[in-house]
Amino acid sequence: MVCITVRDTMAGMVQAISVRLDDEAERALEQLEATGLSRSEAIRKALVVAADRLRRRHELAAEVAALEADEADREEMLTVASLMESLRAPG
Repeated sequence: MVCITVRDTMAGMVQAISVRLDDEAERALEQLEATGLSRSEAIRKALVVAADRLRRRHELAAEVAALEADEADREEMLTVASLMESLRAPG
């Protein structure tokens, strides 16, 4: 287990945190560092990317739920599917 204390004195950085990394996380951090990022930059970017991914996943789930609840959309989907099936070549 690796313990990393993230400290940064750059303007706009207001909080330092400590993180314990398992082997998988340590390897991932090493890959990010290999791109030229500092440990602090790599960790900050990874957090922002993970949060953005989570936000997009929630937005997509909400959109799916809205479409599933939209009867007009479901009817149109069935109509289009039926049309496509009728246009399909036999065999």
